[in-house]
This record gives sequence, structure tokens and C-alpha cells, in this order.
Amino acid sequence: HIADLGCGIGADALAFARAGIRVSAVDSDPVTASCAAANVAALGLASRIDVRCADAVDADLSTVDGVFCDPARRRSTGGRVFDPGAWSPPWDFVAGLAERVPHTVLKLAPGIDHALVPPGAEAEWVSVDGDVVEAAFWCGPLASTPRRATLLPSGATLTGSGAVRAPVGPVRRYLYEPDGAVIRAHLVAEFASTVDGVLADPDIAYVYADSAGATPFGRCYEVLEVLPFSVKRLRAALRARDVGRLTVKKRGSPLEPDELRRSLRLSGAGTATVVLTRVAGAPVALIVG
Repeated sequence: HIADLGCGIGADALAFARAGIRVSAVDSDPVTASCAAANVAALGLASRIDVRCADAVDADLSTVDGVFCDPARRRSTGGRVFDPGAWSPPWDFVAGLAERVPHTVLKLAPGIDHALVPPGAEAEWVSVDGDVVEAAFWCGPLASTPRRATLLPSGATLTGSGAVRAPVGPVRRYLYEPDGAVIRAHLVAEFASTVDGVLADPDIAYVYADSAGATPFGRCYEVLEVLPFSVKRLRAALRARDVGRLTVKKRGSPLEPDELRRSLRLSGAGTATVVLTRVAGAPVALIVG
């Protein structure tokens, strides 16, 4: 028996019911709760799901075995709410759920602050086709590791403490761009160890390695040229390669890709990818392939 607090139109509650779990679903918005009830009825799952329009803060949790809470993070006008204290239900209530019901899962926005992870909980970040879409905090007996990155649709998962620092070294032959879920989960060091890689700057999540290997956790590029950054120097290097169409990636650089493209004034027939970043604190441009 699970309580689904902030059930929305019922997608998660329906999944629980299909797995054979009895659900008490709650949403504070009357229209949303009505939609959830209609979906439950349409799919013939009313015997397993009870939908109520109520404030999650007032939900009776005394008879449930677990809690799933997905606090509302949008205003009625559609705008996002970034302050956890203004979510519905608010963060102080959400953070205390695991103390009342140990088997608790919190479904959250991917930008959630690591400082808000409850003590002992597992914090997971999930990406779909490289886009980080959500975070989940698994509490009590549901936690198995401090940090986890899960990549869909492959299902690949990387775990670790989230507190390890990757070694720092020079730029090597290959650059790996970690998946966003790996970065958000603070697992860049754990990823670097899987490819025997280093960071060229301790605060920038580009990993450099001597060899290219297949990995689900990042995209690999060959470093073709390393240039101390200047528009003039980069323009000359790209024109020498007959580049006209340019993809710009960046971490640790204030430059805007569109502004850089206009400044370079390229007209060649070829294509190239440039990575703007820092190495040992200095701005560089990497031409990669």
C-alpha cells in the first residue's frame, strides 16, 4: 500500500497499480484530481487506486507501507517554481516524509541542490537521450548507494559517493563529454576512472584520456588541435581546414557560440567541432573530431 502525494493525472499511480500495489493518490488541484480519477476508471483500476482531492500535508500515512511524493513545481499560470519552500507540498514537509514512512521516494526536478539530499538517502539523476529530466531521492531501505546516474533508454547506471575528485592532468588525445546525469550526480570522477582519464581543470567536467573506448556514460571526441584561445588564431586554424559550418561546445567559457561564429566569418566547405574550455585556468579552443 503506497501513498502517491502529488499524483497529478495519475501516471505513476497507474504504474504502481499495474504492478499490483494498492495506491492512495492525493492531489490538491480539483481539476487534476478529477483527471486522475477519470484515468483510473477508464483503465479499470478503481479497485486498486483511491484518488482524493486534498492537501498532501493532511494525508493519513498511518496505514501505508511506502510514500511516493512528486511535489508540484509549477504555478497555475504554468511558470516554474524554483524555491522548494514554495512547492506543493513544501520542502519542509517533503523532507520529513522518510522519518514517518522509511520507504519513501521523492521525485524532483533535476536542478535540485545536493545539500537537500536527506541523510542516508540515495540521490539519482536520470537522463533520456542525453537530456537530464529528473532526480529521485530513495530513502531508508530503498537506498543502496549515495549517488547514481541512470541513462535511458539504455538503462546504463553509474554509482559512487559523489564526493571523489578526479585527477588533474594535461589534455590527452581524446576528450570525453560525460552525460548530463553523470555530471549532475557528481560522478565525473567515477566516470573518469572507467576510461583512465583526467580533468584538465579541476572544476570543468571534460575528461581526457589516451585511448578511445565505448562507454554509455559519455561521448568521445579525438582532439585534433589545442589552441590558446584567440579569435584570430582560431579563425586561421579553421580556415586552414576549409571549415564553413561550426559546432561549438563549451564549459568554463563566457563566449556565446553564435557570437563566436559571427566573429570567425568562416566560408569553407567543411564542418568542424570546437570545444571552448579552460586548461590549467587558461582559456583554450580544442578542435575535435
